[in-house]
Amino acid sequence: MQFDLSQTDELLSTTRAVRKRLDLTKPVSRELIDECLELAIQAPTGGNSQGWCWLVVDDADKRKALADMYRKSAEGYLTEAGKQADEAGHAQTQRVFSSATYLMEHLHEVPVHLIPCIQGRPKGPVPAAALSGLFGSIYPAIWSFQLAARSRGLGTALTTLHLACEQEAQDLLGIPQDIQQVALLPVAHTIGTDFKRATRDPVAGITHWNQW
Repeated sequence: MQFDLSQTDELLSTTRAVRKRLDLTKPVSRELIDECLELAIQAPTGGNSQGWCWLVVDDADKRKALADMYRKSAEGYLTEAGKQADEAGHAQTQRVFSSATYLMEHLHEVPVHLIPCIQGRPKGPVPAAALSGLFGSIYPAIWSFQLAARSRGLGTALTTLHLACEQEAQDLLGIPQDIQQVALLPVAHTIGTDFKRATRDPVAGITHWNQW
């Protein structure tokens, strides 16, 4: 198959963390979420383990409870980080923390919360290779979900702040103890689709060939 590289490159380079441009008024169908998940589970996993699980939360009361947990963890961190960004005068970082604060304040209104999970909970000190293998078996699928969502007019953002209240979320949602929550993605239709590339340092300055 010959891929349309211009479309592929556009998808890869403009799938942003969407917060302020999430449409909080338009429902997201379960069929659309299922389509994105069907693509997500084509991602590679360590040892072909496929230990992923997906918890989709569209119940308003449970979304409110998750948003309260998120705020409990996020409020102090975002306030302090926002101050530091203001003091540094870095415009892009200021925008990021402004949008992160917006998400914290409106997370309960986002129509779908997706919690990617992985089977197996590390106990005690875990070697870096084992942790890398565990989370490396779910993050490619998360990114595939985000790409699939973007191509269908949905916006997402990868967040982890609710994990400070992981046990509360576990109890709220009835998640078994041997299942590890990895993130929380707000999912909604986007307001417009004209997302652009982010400003990044040149690849040449952060790439090393054969030796550091």
